[in-house]
Amino acid sequence: MSSSRVPIDKQSRNAYLAQINVAKAVRKTGQDAGIDRTLVELINIRVSQINGCAYCLDVHVRDAVAQGESAQRITVLPAWRDTSLFTAFERAALALAESVTTLPDARTQEQDYLDARAHLNPDQLSAVCWIAITMNAFNRISIVSRHPVRPGADAGDRQRPASVERATV
Repeated sequence: MSSSRVPIDKQSRNAYLAQINVAKAVRKTGQDAGIDRTLVELINIRVSQINGCAYCLDVHVRDAVAQGESAQRITVLPAWRDTSLFTAFERAALALAESVTTLPDARTQEQDYLDARAHLNPDQLSAVCWIAITMNAFNRISIVSRHPVRPGADAGDRQRPASVERATV
């Protein structure tokens, strides 16, 4: 059965390349704010878990492991609030990323930002928001385009969007 979906990354190439450029700018924003790569990958994974994007989970779990993240922390990430494996800084970033992704009511959002400000400076707060926003966009691109993860595929064998560069924050 063929899909009725259009791979929007291929069909509207210029728009997709613009999104790649956004990802590059967000990556630099995170670096400039002092957000560690492993935390960026944890945010990417958590946002992708919430959105149910198997392709992005495959990409970012592999990237997190390559950055030295432990299997234990990746495994318990959906329950990060119930473990002591994450620092206060990481917890603040994850809570804010979840809030940006799920868009709770205004009062809850305001509390999430207030809580995050206790651990993140304004540059870090902004960077975490942009990381989550960008990952949400790539989740949607992947899901809309139905980019599959084939069983047993390794990093070079995954069916990536047809981009000149890798689409990642």
